Amino acid sequence: MALARLAALHGVATSYSPSPDVTVAATDSAVVAALAALGIDASSPEAIRAALDRCDVEMSARLLPPTVVAWSGGPAPAALDALPEGSHLQVHTEQGAVVAWTSATGEAPPALPLGVHGLQAVTPDGRGAQVHLVVAPDRVPGPDGRTHGLLVQLYSLLSGRSWGMGDLGDLTELAAWSARCLGAGFIQVNPLHAAVPGAPTDPSPYRPSSRRFPDAVHLRVEDVPEYAYLGAEARARVQEIGERAAALRLEVLDEGALIDRDAVWALKREALELVCAVPLGPGRQAAYDEFLAERGEALDDHATWYALAEEYGSRWRSWPEGVRDPRSAGTARARSDLSDRVDLHRRLAWLTDTQLAEAQRTARGAGMAVGLVHDLAVGVHPEGADTWAQQRYFAEGMSVGAPPDAFNARGQDWGLPPWRPDRLAASGYAPYRELLRALFQHAGAVRIDHVMGLFRLWWVPEGEEPTQGTYVRYDAEAMLAILTLEAHRAGAFVIGEDLGTVEPGVREALRERGVLGTSVLWFERDWEDGSRVLAPQEWRTDCLATVTTHDLPPTAARFTGDDILLRDRLGLLGGPLEREQAAARVDLDEWRTLLTSLSLLPEGPADEEGVIRAVHRFLLRTPARMTGVWLPDTLGDRRPQNLPGTWDQYPNWRLPIADARGRPVTLEELAASPRLHAFFDGLRTRTAPPDARPAEAFATFAPWTRRTPCAPAP
Repeated sequence: MALARLAALHGVATSYSPSPDVTVAATDSAVVAALAALGIDASSPEAIRAALDRCDVEMSARLLPPTVVAWSGGPAPAALDALPEGSHLQVHTEQGAVVAWTSATGEAPPALPLGVHGLQAVTPDGRGAQVHLVVAPDRVPGPDGRTHGLLVQLYSLLSGRSWGMGDLGDLTELAAWSARCLGAGFIQVNPLHAAVPGAPTDPSPYRPSSRRFPDAVHLRVEDVPEYAYLGAEARARVQEIGERAAALRLEVLDEGALIDRDAVWALKREALELVCAVPLGPGRQAAYDEFLAERGEALDDHATWYALAEEYGSRWRSWPEGVRDPRSAGTARARSDLSDRVDLHRRLAWLTDTQLAEAQRTARGAGMAVGLVHDLAVGVHPEGADTWAQQRYFAEGMSVGAPPDAFNARGQDWGLPPWRPDRLAASGYAPYRELLRALFQHAGAVRIDHVMGLFRLWWVPEGEEPTQGTYVRYDAEAMLAILTLEAHRAGAFVIGEDLGTVEPGVREALRERGVLGTSVLWFERDWEDGSRVLAPQEWRTDCLATVTTHDLPPTAARFTGDDILLRDRLGLLGGPLEREQAAARVDLDEWRTLLTSLSLLPEGPADEEGVIRAVHRFLLRTPARMTGVWLPDTLGDRRPQNLPGTWDQYPNWRLPIADARGRPVTLEELAASPRLHAFFDGLRTRTAPPDARPAEAFATFAPWTRRTPCAPAP
């Protein structure tokens, strides 16, 4: 079939397999729409034939793909095998050197530095090509031994100094305290990407305006050095703003109000405008200038978009035509006219970067082996700063999602425009490299949400149901090569969120390159053996192991059944309440029996705190390289931070951390909590198998050993 051949040439799938024994055909309309988003007209048989003819001509003339990958120490790239015998190659390295490569006869390639270089090929008959050559290390770095840490949504972590939501000052304090008092090796946070401004702002951290820069709403105003040099009048105004912020914090902590990101940002923006009016000292100015030079055009575009959004609203496709293009003369004039606002947003990006750097320095200085684990969202808002600044790289009229599966018969549409794989490859993956480099800069590791997207993404045509989509492939080797290169340069490692439907070979390819997977207690079963719970020793080693995640119920809610009652109230159950509760009881009884048989539940199956400790003891008995504790679990919080399938029915992404009664808890109260300390004390005992040798037992639970005397409140 001509359409199928054309689709295959451009990485567009014509079918997919939701399970090994089932194949579902994609609709022709989905395939045609995906090709159109890639600039290929397949709207008629005549158009398809013409497109195939063009492809045949282009492929016959092409010597090399636009990006070629070489793994350090490995053989010559397979793409070079297609060159005629006697072709001459030259590599123009990032470092400015020129390396000659006499031929493409399959002999060992010359030693090349890591990086993204220019590769020039000339055939004996005079044909030539200039492409990108990625030379990447064989694997990303990995954790040195086993490490254990905390998982937290930063906005939910309010301290007595927060302005209504958790901030980078709170993150810094949590890192210092948990490293010294709990022996934590890392803290994994939600994406801190810049949000789309507006009222109301989308509170989800997974649909940002930009993934290239963090959001200034996370700034701790008082920690900006210029705050100390405010004049008397400005200081009085900022103090008055701070009093309003304190009232906002108390509304959340004492009165049960939801976290209001818009209200927080309104106060911080007012205060930060005053703080940023203070002139920088020579050293600070030099550091700021260096940041401007490093981030260059990307930062200019980012700041310009936010300045324009203040003028025209946050949906750039409805802006005046002259400023819809970041390279237009109209945008250049607007950037000049709004120079004060543009520089403010540049300054805010720098200040946020410096506080992120301080949080990571503090974490490592306190003894964390890893420090901060940042989260990379799958994509960005279709009207945000990144889609405006990088329009040519996004597929117009498409949205990323997921096909129908056993858990969601209607599929999913996440409302995130996908990158075009053809233009990524043609650029040497420049926007992807820039994104990773920025994210790795202040991270010990990066978690990649839906890491399967490095291989393929489900594209849904605009206005269609998710069932009417199809998969589009990316060059996974190139995507992984860039990832390993940037992780290596940062000395950081990578965690891939590989939950859900994963096509064969993906986990193996990720593991080969050193990317850790994600294993969640409730999903680790042998699905081919009656969904049997995997014993601890059957878990994979190369993973981050957790009991729950931000998209799942807290552990206390699952063991008390509160999660089912919540979903019943919201009409989200797939069947009658009694049937769902009965199925849950069977599952939980199985877990209680298993935990008791492994001597992990000495408190008894009726002890709520004991059961929560027991499932975490179970994790510590697995060989997982990383083990994460969902911070609200240590207090018995029963409310999920996000309830998939809801929008305004549930306060997603707006809840502070709370105790078992639902009372919000400050960072200071959390650090002094008897329940929290009892939780970690309980992980220091009864974790290793009863017959383990002392050295083995110590290795199992030693990471949670205190390094500083830190007692709970009496």
